[in-house]
Amino acid sequence: MRLAAALLLALVLAAPAAASERHPTLGELEGEVMCPTCKTTLDQSNAPIANRIRQFISARIAAGDTESEIKAKLVAQFGPAILAEPSKHGFNLLAWVLPFVALGVGAVALGLLVWRWSRGRERSSAAAGGPPIDPELDRRVDEELARFDG
Repeated sequence: MRLAAALLLALVLAAPAAASERHPTLGELEGEVMCPTCKTTLDQSNAPIANRIRQFISARIAAGDTESEIKAKLVAQFGPAILAEPSKHGFNLLAWVLPFVALGVGAVALGLLVWRWSRGRERSSAAAGGPPIDPELDRRVDEELARFDG
């Protein structure tokens, strides 16, 4: 029963993504395509080339092209720099992997620093105890304190 519920949930969540692939909108693609002159996404650019790319995308949407087909045609015309996100293949894969590697290395380094700091505090607190107190001196201090309390 849980497996069926999980599969149903996965289908419900995947449906909008599949619909977006089959029937993209100009608004969706404007945030995923770069203006070649401004080096910003189309939704932030008013350059003439950005307007022509918007017209091209609208025409391809009206022709029934999918999102990946439109992006492939833009890449064929302008090169891979036209896409706002790098591909997940080859050297560009580093752009996707390196942030997670950096987070992992940072977490390990922070853990090591905390461990060393806590070990140093244990050693310093043990050393702060110093030599044992003389029992006679301890008794005299207690008597003096008792005299002030009473």
